[in-house]
Amino acid sequence: MAATMESSSDEEEGCTFIQVLSEKYNPENFPYGQGVVVMPSPPGSPVKGRLFLPNMLVLSDAGIRKAGDRSDIAAFCAHVLELDLSHNQLNDWAEISTIVSNIPHLEFLNLSMNPLSGVELEPSMAEVFSRVRQLVLINTQVSWDTVHALTQQAQELEELFLCLNGYNTVSESQTSCPSLRLLQITDNQLKEWAEVRKLGQMYPSLKTLILANNSVDSVSDTRETLEQLFPNLRTINLNNSGLSKWEDIERLAFFPKLEDVKAKGIPLLQPYTTHERRCLLLAQLPSVVLLNGSAVSDGEREDAERLFIRYYQDCPEQELPERYHILVSKYGQLAPLVEVDLSPRSIMVDIRWGDRVEAVSLRLEQTVGDLKKHLRALLQLPTNGIRLFYSDREMCSVLGPEELKCSSRALHSYRIRDGDEIEVVPKVKSRYSSSDL
Repeated sequence: MAATMESSSDEEEGCTFIQVLSEKYNPENFPYGQGVVVMPSPPGSPVKGRLFLPNMLVLSDAGIRKAGDRSDIAAFCAHVLELDLSHNQLNDWAEISTIVSNIPHLEFLNLSMNPLSGVELEPSMAEVFSRVRQLVLINTQVSWDTVHALTQQAQELEELFLCLNGYNTVSESQTSCPSLRLLQITDNQLKEWAEVRKLGQMYPSLKTLILANNSVDSVSDTRETLEQLFPNLRTINLNNSGLSKWEDIERLAFFPKLEDVKAKGIPLLQPYTTHERRCLLLAQLPSVVLLNGSAVSDGEREDAERLFIRYYQDCPEQELPERYHILVSKYGQLAPLVEVDLSPRSIMVDIRWGDRVEAVSLRLEQTVGDLKKHLRALLQLPTNGIRLFYSDREMCSVLGPEELKCSSRALHSYRIRDGDEIEVVPKVKSRYSSSDL
């Protein structure tokens, strides 16, 4: 009974970081040999014969709740650069800080899926995160106060991941984080552009902003504000946001360095074809070189801008977007495109069957196989197989007849024209008798 209670108590306590580390990277358990060094006595190791750890540790989904002995952490992890602690049970920033403080060269830290809701990080503890460059806090429900404490101390922080944290607002910080280059805050509930504006004010050096799967419904700032808000932004992802007005797309062009835009799944584009969506977006984003993940060529841009002019040229003056006038000054007023009839083309040919000749209408997009089926039904031809020979009336004396052999080949590929002839011959008979030779 006592043993059972002790086991239950251990389970509630959870594992320590150092326990999991020792077990996973023990020479008896760890399949080392792929660039991992085994040393008889790692520098500073309290246990001889331990495996000398790689500089990237993955300890995810291991039930870790506490740090363990800090001297052991320091001894084993002095050279560690990257640490993945995702899907554990860490719910105390004091324990996390103990781990991080004893890994002096840590640059990448993944704490995703740890239960950090309602757990605040004391500013005094945040100093240990000062060298972290990439911080992943996906689905931790971490508070904005804790985020601010981290970003204020992590002076070298370049990438921050805050996805799936249930944010519907952004809490402002009085201190900016000028080192941050990438912010991914997808799958939250941000709706107002005013919340996005706060991100620009707190992270003025952002180059990449990933807002996909939020409900941001507008880009509602002036040109002057947007130019100053994200002066270095090169990439923005607004997939599945709530943008519904072309003015919002126009305003994206005010970001002075923007060159990569993703805007799939937004309400604005629902009424348009795939081709129209890309062209109309591209025409309003003159500096973009990547749109929805695809590179933009000079030829595609010109085609899109010309389509944009033609799309709006019949609209009332008061409804014309500013971009229309800019493009008209570039290309001039364009004549409407000539409508081309792309419906299936039909021609009349003579079908010869022995002494019988019938004028038949053919659709050139159909295949040779389709034609054979059609002729069998139309002329009551035998079902045991027929061969078709096509004759160009103008060139027949030079080229002779050509057999239509391939059942899957389209008729238009044979360049059949009005007035040509197709001869039907039973498959069981030879094309020419011996007396003809």
